Amino acid sequence: MTPSPSTQRKGLVYNHVSTLFSGVFDHVIRFLQTPGPTKKIVLGGLLLIICAAMVITLVPGGIGSSFGIGGPGQGVVATVGGEQVSTADVQREARNMLQQQFPRGGAQASALLPYFASRAAENLISRKTLLVEAQRLGLRASDEELRDELQHGRYAPVFFPNGVFVGQEQYEGRLQQADLTVPMFEESVKEEILLEKLRNLVAASVVVPDAELRQAFLKQNTKIKFDYAVLRTEDVSKDIHPAETELKAYFESHKASYTNAIPEKRKVSYVLIDSSRLAAETTVTQQDLQNYYDQHRDEYRVPEQVNVRQMIFKTPLPGPDGKTDPKGMEEARKKAEDVLKQLKAGAKFEDLAKKYSEDPSGKNGGSVGWIREFPVPEVNKIAYSLPKGGTSDVINAGFAFVILRVDDKQDAHVKTLADVKAQIEPLIKQQKAFQAAESQANALLSQARSTSLEKAAATKDLQAVTTDFVARTDSLPGIGSSPQFMSAIFGTNEKAPPDLAQLPTGYAIYLVLQVKPPATPSFEEIRSRVESDFKNERASLLLNQKTQELADRAKTEHDLKKAAKELGATMKTSELVGPDGQVPDIGSMSGQAAVAFNLKPGEIAGPIMTGSNGVVLSLVERQEPSDQEFAAKKDETRDSLVLSKQNELFNLFIANLRQQMEKSGKIKINPSEMNNLTRSQSNEEGE
Repeated sequence: MTPSPSTQRKGLVYNHVSTLFSGVFDHVIRFLQTPGPTKKIVLGGLLLIICAAMVITLVPGGIGSSFGIGGPGQGVVATVGGEQVSTADVQREARNMLQQQFPRGGAQASALLPYFASRAAENLISRKTLLVEAQRLGLRASDEELRDELQHGRYAPVFFPNGVFVGQEQYEGRLQQADLTVPMFEESVKEEILLEKLRNLVAASVVVPDAELRQAFLKQNTKIKFDYAVLRTEDVSKDIHPAETELKAYFESHKASYTNAIPEKRKVSYVLIDSSRLAAETTVTQQDLQNYYDQHRDEYRVPEQVNVRQMIFKTPLPGPDGKTDPKGMEEARKKAEDVLKQLKAGAKFEDLAKKYSEDPSGKNGGSVGWIREFPVPEVNKIAYSLPKGGTSDVINAGFAFVILRVDDKQDAHVKTLADVKAQIEPLIKQQKAFQAAESQANALLSQARSTSLEKAAATKDLQAVTTDFVARTDSLPGIGSSPQFMSAIFGTNEKAPPDLAQLPTGYAIYLVLQVKPPATPSFEEIRSRVESDFKNERASLLLNQKTQELADRAKTEHDLKKAAKELGATMKTSELVGPDGQVPDIGSMSGQAAVAFNLKPGEIAGPIMTGSNGVVLSLVERQEPSDQEFAAKKDETRDSLVLSKQNELFNLFIANLRQQMEKSGKIKINPSEMNNLTRSQSNEEGE
């Protein structure tokens, strides 16, 4: 497994790796939930990947922050220490990111592609920056370290289950499933090792004193209960009745905010070609079905798969020395074997799974449905060796002991045309209807441009619809709300020749008859909005003033309930709540209301403004965690705090490194290429 220096298609690696190893997530999550020194190392490694691939997008300074004479040439977005980040790399990474975010694609995805291109460029530049710095510091990732990472690191459960290599053929096959070659994958792992070394070097100085640890634990685990008085905007606004002179004065003083408040409107005429109507008139022949089936035969291949139930008996996690408690392992094995005996004695698999399985599937009687491949080769091999209705012995899967039952099996095969006819026929009908609609629309457009839209419509027995003046957000007869059609209308010049726009239901041939540009309204035209704006602004001021008065009275009189009664506020009492809790009429306790955690019982805090409410509160009860709770969670809290500080320090390091390398010219950005890239991405999606 010797890595190649090739860097082609590197952008694909970072997305596919996470998909490839989804089968080991449960084991990793359980591991992260327990304290211990070993976890620090693994947490550091996992955080590194997140930092390098995602957190770097938060680094100050953008793509256009560095440029100048002698910068990167065409096809290169940036150079980092002499190494290139190519346009092709960025395009590939952007598409991968977009696919992950919007797997179904669609208009929203297309519109966001330029944004993802910018993020992808930033990601790749920052990652390259870290790798260049790691190499400058003399850090290296050897073949020995690569082998150790694959055998004992986060990929071990996939490639070295129970410490045994799956074999070169399976190794290459699993990578091929994720569209990776061995050199691509191993090079990416080496880069992860380098980045982890760099992060550990930077973060090595982080320490958390016991006093700070205790303080952080208290802050995270203290709970409070309090009385609170609430004043609402709607209650305050009831008493606001502005005179006409006040409204006019407000309008004059805020005139700039009403400039062009009347949006641009357009009068249009259009004719609809409805593909759904054409679909009802469309017939699908047997030859149509056969042709479509032949062209898409691969889509109807069904792989070999098994429908299984499982019971999981989790094994202990490794201790700080990396070893697993043999007593705990034996207890898990014995539990699994006892359940297997009950199965052999006639007990129902479903009942035992609900009672004993340590897996979410237990609630469903152990059913995990149809499975093509288990992440653990030994489990996979046994699952496919069992007959339909067969039950396995206890299987050691490394992270757990497993018992399987095969409910059904299915050989690999290709569905017949008869099997998929009901699925294919509506697709062909829709396809033919759209083709007919497109043909009719183009013919109608040509005729409308040579005569008129109305005359062309009449020859086809179609009705031309003429609207009154409409805004971009209006709905249109026969179309409804269609941002796509409105964009076409508002992007066409007045009295330009008829044009064609595609709709979800077909096509529209349209003509822009008249344009009414945006206008600044008179007071009379916009009076209702002015009154609403006036009331909102005045209510906000009054709410602040009244809440301040409530707080002042309550503190002076040392009695929140009395002050609330005098000012008409509503009194409430919270439940016991922690720093991450939510309270009605206040919302998150991590906002302004967090001041309550610094109070002593009886103390009053406020004013606290929470959107449309003003709040004053008085602490009733404070519950701090016990020494025993602190002792039990001390290591876990320390790990979390160290990790947070390391993350903060590493982010600062990345930001400073980027700034220094940009200033010294070691990072050169090509703004022209970046602009071309963003524009080409957008255009490509529009074609």
